[in-house]
Amino acid sequence: MIPQRWVGAVSAVGLGVAFLAAIAMQSFALAQTWGAASWAPGAATAVVVCALALMRHRERTWTAAGGLVVTALAVLVPLLPGTRFPAGLGPAVALGLAVLTGSAVRALPMVRAGAIAGAGLLVIAVQFAVRPPSAVPAIAAAAWLAAVGVGLALRMFDGRAKAAAEEVRRAERLELARELHDIVAHHITGMVIQAQAAHIVVRRAPEKVSDSLTEIESAGSEAMTAMRRVVGLLRDTDDAAPVSPGPEGLSTLVERFSRQGPQVRLSVPDDDTEWPPEVTSTVYRIVQEALTNVLRHARHARSVDVTVGRDAEAVTVEVADDAPPHSPRSQHRGGYGLIGMRERVETLGGSLFAGPRPGAGWSVRAILPVPTREPG
Repeated sequence: MIPQRWVGAVSAVGLGVAFLAAIAMQSFALAQTWGAASWAPGAATAVVVCALALMRHRERTWTAAGGLVVTALAVLVPLLPGTRFPAGLGPAVALGLAVLTGSAVRALPMVRAGAIAGAGLLVIAVQFAVRPPSAVPAIAAAAWLAAVGVGLALRMFDGRAKAAAEEVRRAERLELARELHDIVAHHITGMVIQAQAAHIVVRRAPEKVSDSLTEIESAGSEAMTAMRRVVGLLRDTDDAAPVSPGPEGLSTLVERFSRQGPQVRLSVPDDDTEWPPEVTSTVYRIVQEALTNVLRHARHARSVDVTVGRDAEAVTVEVADDAPPHSPRSQHRGGYGLIGMRERVETLGGSLFAGPRPGAGWSVRAILPVPTREPG
């Protein structure tokens, strides 16, 4: 997948080249029509407006307002008595103004975007009113209309993408918090059993009551820790991970996947150390989502490695395939499933990376911190 910053850099360079070409063509045409010295004011105006258009991502409102002011001055100054300047709305200025207008319509609040678009149309209307009919204002009007249309279309697309991403985040929160019931119920059940045992111990060996109370306190502390990590989230899904899906749960998942897709090699820790239920269920969900993405988007992969590791502070899970770098849909594997996985991992204080591997294939790697158990 091409990094977003590269796409932005390439588009900025392409737009800059288009601006330079438009300024050069405008300057040449003015020099041919109005004389050798007449191109300078129009070129200066175009450079300012186009530079503001290239900086629009930093502050869309003020760059658009600045471009409108400069364009308005370029239209009105030649009307002053004693001045003899060519028309201010040249093709390069019109192109820069169109980019500013389209950017504002796409990203700014509706009232502000409408004001900027309306001001641009007003400047073009003034050009029509004060100058003899020509192709210059017609080109500016066509560029303005195209900018507004493209801006509205992109605004609608961005809105749908944002709504879809929010729906994924909401679904993941719903899923996580339903696990809250299972996790806390697990701990509370242990506390109840320990409390019942304490009633017996207090009659037979009162000196051992302290140990039972310590176990109850520890279970309560673990329950509170789990609750703090996922409370406030709601979950509503039928495809739930087990309460504590250990290696045996991953083995079943991998076996089911291998019947439909490429061969999967699973590597898990050999020790029997228990992890918090919210961590083990997240490991399960990451592997499940990553294998599903392999099945959907990497059909040319021959094998997949699922590696789960544990150290003193964190659990690491990685799912890596060997799909060819130019396989079909290899550029579309960073979809909404990753948003849900990242939401879950970051809720637990971890981090997630997903992207192409050097040479070939795709990797999803998550690090999940395991809270240290405080002594009771």
